[in-house]
Amino acid sequence: MQLFDGNTLNGWAATGNSESWTIDKGCIHCKALKGKNLYYTGEQFQNFELSLEFKHTEKANSGVFFRWTDLEDPVQTGIEIQILDTHGREPTTTHCSGAVYDLQAPTRNTCKPAGEWNTMTLYTQDNVIRVTLNDEQIVDMDLNRWTTPSQNPDGTPNKFKRPYCEMTEKGYIGLQDHGGLIWFRNLNITAL
Repeated sequence: MQLFDGNTLNGWAATGNSESWTIDKGCIHCKALKGKNLYYTGEQFQNFELSLEFKHTEKANSGVFFRWTDLEDPVQTGIEIQILDTHGREPTTTHCSGAVYDLQAPTRNTCKPAGEWNTMTLYTQDNVIRVTLNDEQIVDMDLNRWTTPSQNPDGTPNKFKRPYCEMTEKGYIGLQDHGGLIWFRNLNITAL
């Protein structure tokens, strides 16, 4: 199912500054006005495979939220796949492009340089999260390992008040405006 028809923002609404979001040559475009997020207001999703393409300018910061349950609090009630200009950065961290933000670093930094199109596939099935970025699977995460609030399985801190083993309910899909220009296209989802 298409989440974006390439021509309109029908089915999407902004939680912050709606002027941040527009259509540009068949893409959802974020003009970086710090509008928080753009979210899909139709059906919520729990288990799915989402594919999309994105490109960004230098130093851009964005993300794809999913299982987002409270529209007023995406950070604490959703899971974020980081999009960040981290091409060539090693070692990877929980803040690199493709990471499950603040929880699970990608195995390798596979994002392309600023200005080039990246392809991402996000797979979720109950406690399993997998991220493929530019044809390489870089995250294979088991949420059941995150049993303590504000703490990762290795004892390092994270910023989340809930243990992520609980983050398996259905929720919204969101695109983040967090600074820098970004374009999204070919957003398709299959419920599992």
